Amino acid sequence: MLNIWEVAETNKMIEKENLDVRTITLGISLLDCIDSDLKLLNEKIYHKIYNAAKNLVAIGDDIAAEFGIPIVNKRIAVTPIALIGGSACKTIDDYVGIANTLDKVAKEVGVNFIGGYSALVSKGMTKADELLIRSIPKALANTERVCSSINLGSTKTGINMDAVRLMGDIVKETAEYTKDNDSLGCAKLVVFCNAPDDNPFMAGAFHGVTEQDFVINVGVSGPGVVKTALEKVRGESFEVLCETIKKTAFKVTRVGQLVAKEASKRMGIPFGIVDLSLAPTPAIGDSVADILCEMGLEYAGAPGTTAALALLNDQVKKGGVMASSYVGGLSGAFIPVSEDQGMINAVVAGALTLEKLEAMTCVCSVGLDMIAIPGDTKATTIAGIIADELAIGMINQKTTAVRIIPVIGKKVGETVTFGGLLGYAPVMPVNTFSCDAFVNRGGRIPAPIHSFKN
Repeated sequence: MLNIWEVAETNKMIEKENLDVRTITLGISLLDCIDSDLKLLNEKIYHKIYNAAKNLVAIGDDIAAEFGIPIVNKRIAVTPIALIGGSACKTIDDYVGIANTLDKVAKEVGVNFIGGYSALVSKGMTKADELLIRSIPKALANTERVCSSINLGSTKTGINMDAVRLMGDIVKETAEYTKDNDSLGCAKLVVFCNAPDDNPFMAGAFHGVTEQDFVINVGVSGPGVVKTALEKVRGESFEVLCETIKKTAFKVTRVGQLVAKEASKRMGIPFGIVDLSLAPTPAIGDSVADILCEMGLEYAGAPGTTAALALLNDQVKKGGVMASSYVGGLSGAFIPVSEDQGMINAVVAGALTLEKLEAMTCVCSVGLDMIAIPGDTKATTIAGIIADELAIGMINQKTTAVRIIPVIGKKVGETVTFGGLLGYAPVMPVNTFSCDAFVNRGGRIPAPIHSFKN
């Protein structure tokens, strides 16, 4: 039971420190929608999603009003569409038609994003997988709310370099298709190594094939709460610092657990997991980079940044797992550049580079996220950046990802604005030395050995 002091403390975190439940994500299995008739397939997809999600937004709003806890987003994740469309889809336009169906039903039920326009190709690609991947640029250009993710590697299978090379082209093509909107399509496209089946955060959410028919997953966020707590222990030892982060993460996660259980009960759908990630927004005071600065760094990217982020990520998990019976998803600290004002400030100041961000991803939740790069960056260079990031995930048995945006017509130093939660970003320089011969080899990088790990 919560006592009156805890209620008052939670209210303060909500009102002054940007505490929120970032998303309630409804996972929906579409496996029973599979049909060789494309028209019938689209009808089945529409009706299953609509019937399951028609009350999602209203219930989320009711919970937010009743408990006084902001619930920023309501979202849907579906079974990877490459699997669902494999029997019916013979052309790129067939898959784009499914994307349009997803977009239509997302708008009608009122969610802000629907994830699962996805393929899992860590070891190899079927014809259906490749067809979906090649349809991504057109699908994301034709829709507003559809998000796409591709899993290109895993610790168990290695990295599918044929798919990595293809995704270099797809990212560039997506940028071109949406160039009139600052290449926004790339902000809805992410590639993974070790993608989790239960991630509630976009653009990487999909409903894994190991999941049940329906599930409620919740993502919480409270960078501002953690920063405020650390302000009170400025100059104290690392032991005090760690204890403070753990206790704060516990409180934040309890809020997520409360909302998840309530949403599950009201919708009559099983509760899945709480993702206890620190996910920033462009709002002042809601920044992971500011937490790092509060730890004692002048800017994110200064020497010591990777150590500080490793500490933060670990303590968030240690505190969070005590607060919820089921923790999953990505769970840790996100470092998206465009969505974090402190990260943007660090880039502008020259403290944070693409290479330093890559080093930081070794110890945090995801990877190179929401990074704007020059629009003339080569597809092979993008493939090389993807390969580097996936290798970090593969070797370290963790999830890593790349959501990178080559903004057509923009050069280093210019700024691109995406709006809303996606924020804005300075265009960052990229190492322009060639990796063409490497990424064009084809085949697969094998899985790492584990027996002699040290």
